[in-house]
Amino acid sequence: MKTTLRLLIAAFVLSLMPVTHVAAQGKIESPLERKARQEREAAAKKKRDQNAREKKKREQEEAARQRREQEEAAAKERLALVQQNKTKFHEGLALYKDEYDCIGFIDQTGKLVIPCRWKAAYAFYEGMCAVQDYNDKWGFIDKTGQLTISCRFDGARSFHEGMASVRNNTSQKSGYIDKTGQLVVPFRWKSADYFHEGLAIVQETNNKYGYIDKTGKIISPCKWTKASDFCEGMAMVTEAGKKGFIDKTGKLVIPCQWAEASHFSEGLAWCKDNNGKYGFIDKTGKTAIPFTWKWAHNIFCESVAGVQDDNGKWGFIDLTGKVVIPCKWISAGMFHEGLASVKDDKGKYGFIDHSGALVIPCEWKDCYQFGTFQEGLCRVEDENGNLYNIDHTGKVIGLVP
Repeated sequence: MKTTLRLLIAAFVLSLMPVTHVAAQGKIESPLERKARQEREAAAKKKRDQNAREKKKREQEEAARQRREQEEAAAKERLALVQQNKTKFHEGLALYKDEYDCIGFIDQTGKLVIPCRWKAAYAFYEGMCAVQDYNDKWGFIDKTGQLTISCRFDGARSFHEGMASVRNNTSQKSGYIDKTGQLVVPFRWKSADYFHEGLAIVQETNNKYGYIDKTGKIISPCKWTKASDFCEGMAMVTEAGKKGFIDKTGKLVIPCQWAEASHFSEGLAWCKDNNGKYGFIDKTGKTAIPFTWKWAHNIFCESVAGVQDDNGKWGFIDLTGKVVIPCKWISAGMFHEGLASVKDDKGKYGFIDHSGALVIPCEWKDCYQFGTFQEGLCRVEDENGNLYNIDHTGKVIGLVP
């Protein structure tokens, strides 16, 4: 009885003390021991959480690395395909067609910056691109891929000087829109070309050509059998098989009397006379460089033009007609970036500068891009058919795939 009483008293005293924890072994923890244990458990949990976060971060980094590698590989494949198809970059973007024949655009790293969703598209000009949807309607996107002019036209051409030709199949006529998509020149022309120097070539149903301004005003009636874009304030037109030139008022300032002609460059235009010889005229129609050449480049580039003498050899003349590089080459390209391609008697290509000095030896089987340098590089071919890019010194930069 006394023992039972003592146990009851002990139990009552324990109930008045702070709550303690009974360990798995049956040991009763003191408050300090419990606090220490809880701190250890919290530290262990913190460590586990930290390890879990670090593991997740490593997994995310690895997944990101794999995605980067996959994207880099895909970008290389896209670039290779674009080069294989000889697709050119315009305004930093190139047209790319996926395995489903849907069209998008890549940048110069090969990254797909505009998704492949279009049936057809042109190159970018003035920050906009004509695209065709799968309802066969045309509209325009910007460089982010956003559709800025809805697909509602039956045909479209690229923007030039802020205007784009569009077509309506109901009327079978073409007109022009501005960059807001507003129709500023009504649908009335059989065909409508790009604007150059503020004027565009249009064609009437009589199949003759004329010129309009950006308001649609007719500058030159549709009476020419052929017409060319304005360049340096003049445009070449054809009447009865002969070529002449009009000015921007539509006036025929150089009569249609030439068998062949080209547009003006650096104030002169290439023409062929009735004797089959080539020379150049000025903007009044006066002979500026006599018609004594068997052949000639049809434009001046960097103030010189290639000419061929009666022996079939090529050299260069300046804007006065003076021979500045003797005619001794089998063929010659146009000057660009200070260099021009030439072909020697052995049929090999090299490059000369404006003094006529051979700065890149004639050792190549062929050269491309009309034998001109573009952005510091020119593509050449060796005897084995391998293609390379070379710089202005002739150094091989890399093998072209």
